[in-house]
Amino acid sequence: MSKQSEAILEENLLKQLVSLGYDKVIIRNEAELLANLKKQLEKHNKTTLDDVEFARILNHLNKGNVFEKAKILRDKYALNREDGTTKYIEFIDSEHWCQNLFQVTHQVTIEGSYKNRYDVSILINGIPLVQIELKRRGLELKEAFNQVNRYQRHSYGANSALFHYVQIFVISNGVNTKYYANNRHQSFKQTFFWADKENKNITNLNEFTDVFLESCHISKMICKYIVLQESDKKPMILRPYQYHATEAIIDRVVNTNKNGYIWNAEKWCREF
Repeated sequence: MSKQSEAILEENLLKQLVSLGYDKVIIRNEAELLANLKKQLEKHNKTTLDDVEFARILNHLNKGNVFEKAKILRDKYALNREDGTTKYIEFIDSEHWCQNLFQVTHQVTIEGSYKNRYDVSILINGIPLVQIELKRRGLELKEAFNQVNRYQRHSYGANSALFHYVQIFVISNGVNTKYYANNRHQSFKQTFFWADKENKNITNLNEFTDVFLESCHISKMICKYIVLQESDKKPMILRPYQYHATEAIIDRVVNTNKNGYIWNAEKWCREF
């Protein structure tokens, strides 16, 4: 098992994500990525788009850097239609995050300054928002981190630049699994293990997938727990103890009349 290959890790991950409700799709290149995006946006927005209208949406999506695209993702686009009406196109439903459309694909090939093929991509409403880079068991996790950095330099910004919309990166060698926000200046020290309410790290890829990559949870992380930091113009994602503390506060406010306080962020809110 210590020599489990990257291909087996990828195959098992795909099967697990399908079991969690993701639709598996075959997307091999840029053209197929765009064709799928059109179908998913039509389905999510309960409309149809002609080629001219879809081109306008792509032109809108292609604006700005990673930080600006994170804002575009969360806003609606006022599409001026061919019949003179306006249709507001939603790219992600941040209020009802479980009602988005979830797909998983793998081995998408994008050609920029170099041709790169990505391991596993999670698409929400047709947009790649989570990218998972795998290395075989026994390899250092930092190799997957460095691979993502190469993709960021070589191909994520190519063509339609849809991979600039990735919000969360996940890196794993099966035994250790970490996550981090899409920030070109992020160091390996700023990658995080996910943990449960008792602050116990969930490092195994299978267990991590069941908890963190479950469709409602990953969508909620993107919609509610990524902070767009204006001062440094970068997306930031909460660590697990911050997530659990916030969730506990919300639960206390919504479901009880009791008061509470956080006395130690790293132990979240045991003193409520």
